[in-house]
Amino acid sequence: MSRFLCSLVFTLALSLSARGGSSNSLLDVTPDGKRLAVANADSGTVTVVDAKARKKLCEVPVGDHPEGVSWVGDGPLVLVTVWGDDKLVFLDADAGKVVATLAVDDEPYGVVTTRDGARAYVTHDYPGTVAEVDVAARKVVRTFKAGTCVRGVALSPDEKTLYVTEFFTARLVALDRASGKVVDSWAGQETENLCRNVVLHPTWPTAYLAHIRSRVTGFDARGSIFSQLSVCDLGAAKGDAPRRRPHSADTFNGVLVVSNAWETAVTPDGSRLYTLYAGTDDLNIFRPVDDRYRDAEPTGGIPRVGRHPKALRVAPDGSELYVYNTLDFEVGVYDLDVRRKLGGVKVCDPPHTPEWVRGKELFVSAKPPMGGIKWISCSSCHPDGLTDGRVWQNPEGNRRTPHLFGLAHTHPLHWSADRDEVQDFEYTIRGKLMRGRGLFEGPLKPRPGFLPAAELEMDLGGKSTDLDALAVYTNSFEPRMSPHAAGVRKLTPGADRGRKLFFAESTGCATCHTGPYYTDSSLKKPFAVHDVGTGEDPREKMGPKYDTPALLAVYRNGPYLHDGRAKTLRDVLTTCNPGDKHGKTSHLKPAEVDDLVAFLKSLPFEPLPDETLNTVPYRLKKKPAGAK
Repeated sequence: MSRFLCSLVFTLALSLSARGGSSNSLLDVTPDGKRLAVANADSGTVTVVDAKARKKLCEVPVGDHPEGVSWVGDGPLVLVTVWGDDKLVFLDADAGKVVATLAVDDEPYGVVTTRDGARAYVTHDYPGTVAEVDVAARKVVRTFKAGTCVRGVALSPDEKTLYVTEFFTARLVALDRASGKVVDSWAGQETENLCRNVVLHPTWPTAYLAHIRSRVTGFDARGSIFSQLSVCDLGAAKGDAPRRRPHSADTFNGVLVVSNAWETAVTPDGSRLYTLYAGTDDLNIFRPVDDRYRDAEPTGGIPRVGRHPKALRVAPDGSELYVYNTLDFEVGVYDLDVRRKLGGVKVCDPPHTPEWVRGKELFVSAKPPMGGIKWISCSSCHPDGLTDGRVWQNPEGNRRTPHLFGLAHTHPLHWSADRDEVQDFEYTIRGKLMRGRGLFEGPLKPRPGFLPAAELEMDLGGKSTDLDALAVYTNSFEPRMSPHAAGVRKLTPGADRGRKLFFAESTGCATCHTGPYYTDSSLKKPFAVHDVGTGEDPREKMGPKYDTPALLAVYRNGPYLHDGRAKTLRDVLTTCNPGDKHGKTSHLKPAEVDDLVAFLKSLPFEPLPDETLNTVPYRLKKKPAGAK
C-alpha cells in the first residue's frame, strides 16, 4: 500500500471518532475530555479527576502496582491493570468503587479499549502475551503470543491492528486483531532497551516509541545510556529509507542531556509530539515531519515539569496537556507549549515513609547530586527494581544486571561481594558511571584497584540521611509469588520432583542455595563466595569466586550466571556446568533436568520471612496484618 493510501486509511479511521485511551499509560482522559483516571502505582490506588474543574473526585484502592488505566467510552467504567496482583480491575468512577475483578495472566501492564467499549486488550509483561477481554461479560476470550516481556500497546485508528512493544528490546510488533497472529515487526538495534509505550500518529501510518539505548561496552557517564525516540513506518517499505529509524533525544536539543525516556503523546491533529523524560524531569516538544528521515523537529527548549514524570496525555480538544508528576503526587496541567502551568491536582498522598520517598527520588534521578552530566540514574539499569536484561562490560569483568528483589535479606552486594551495604554505592555515584557529587560530605577511601575492596572498609551507614534513604528504597523490593507455582505453598508434580532433586545430596544445589531466600549470602565474615567454574575470562579482575545469587523470581531473570553466558536455566545445569562445579548435574537424565528447571521456575512458591539473621536495618518494614 502506498504511503498516501496508508495516510488516507488512517485519516478516515480517525474521523470515525477522535478519542484518548488508544495507547497504554498510567493516565487516561475520557473522549469528551471531562475526566481523568490516574493509576498511582506505589500507592496501589486509582484516582478519578474532574478535568474541567481540576478537582479530585475519588481515590479507590485497586491492588499491588496498577500500571495501566483505560476509560470505556466516556465512563463511568475504568479498566485497570494491576501488575503485582495479576488482575484486571473494573472500576465505577461514578460510584467510586471496584465493581469487578478479573484474574488474568501474570504481570498485566498496558490496557486499551475499542471505541465501542466491547473489547479491551491487555499486555502481559513476563509471559509476553496479549489478552482479549470481553468487557460486558468480564472474561478473557482469547490470548495471543506477542513477543518477549511486552508492555506498550496501541490500537490502530481502524481498530484492525494492535501494536505492542517488547520491554527489553524495544521491538515493535503488529498483531492482526481478527486472527491474533503477528503480521509484522520492527526490530531496533541490539542496544535498544526499556520500552514501555507506543503511540500512533493520528493521520499518518507512523508509530513513535520512547525508550533508552544501553551501550554495554561503555562504562562511563558519557557513553553508556542514552534516551532515544524510534520512529516506525507502519506501511510498506519505500525506497531506501528504513522502516524504523532511531533518533538520539540529545541531538534534538543541541546535546542538552535528557534521561530515561518514558512515554510519548501526540496532539489530536498530529501537529505536536511530546516525549517525557523521567530521569531529568523534563520533556521535548517536536513537530512531526513526514519525510522518513528527519521525522521530527524540535520546537525549542526543553520545558521542565514536576518530579519523576511518568505519564502524559493531551486533552481531546487539543487545549491543554496533562502530565503525571509521580513524586509530586499530582497531575500537572500545562498549556501546549509547556511554558505555563495552568494548574495541578493532587491525586494521592505519599506512600510509605518520607525516607522511602526521598530514596526513590534519588534512585530515579539522573540530576545532581546523583549524576554530574545527567545521562544515567540507578533506575536506568534497575527499572522498578527489575533487571535491564543486559550484561555489562564493567572494568572488573562482564556482569549481568540482577534484579533487586529480596535485597534487604541477601547482602553482601555485587557478584563479587565487594559491598556490604547499599550506602557503598556512593562509590558508583561519584565514579565514572554517574559522575555525581555524591550524598556523603566526607572523603572516600581511595580505590586504586579491585581487591581488596575499599568499599568494605568504609562504614557509610548512618553517616548521611540521603544515603540511608537511598538504602531504604533500594532494599524495599520484595518478590511476588511465581506464576509457575501451582498456588501458594503448592507445586506442580514435575516441580515437586525437582524440589526433591534440588535438596538431594546427589546434586548439592541446596548446599549454597539455602534458606528461605535460596542463598548462603551472609554478612558474617569471611563472606561465602564460590568458584563454580565461570571465572576463566581473561578480562575478569575479581574472580573466580562469586557470591551466591538468590533464586527468587529466577524464572524472569535471564540470562544467567555472573556474565550471562547461560541463556536458559537448562543451560545453567547442563552446557554451562562442565565438571559439575556448579552442583552435580551431569548424571541427571533429561526428564530430571526438566523437573529441576520446573522447581527453579516455581520460586518463590511460599511466603517469605520479613526478618532473617541477615536482614539489614535500612529497609522498609512490612506493616503488621490489619495495620493502616
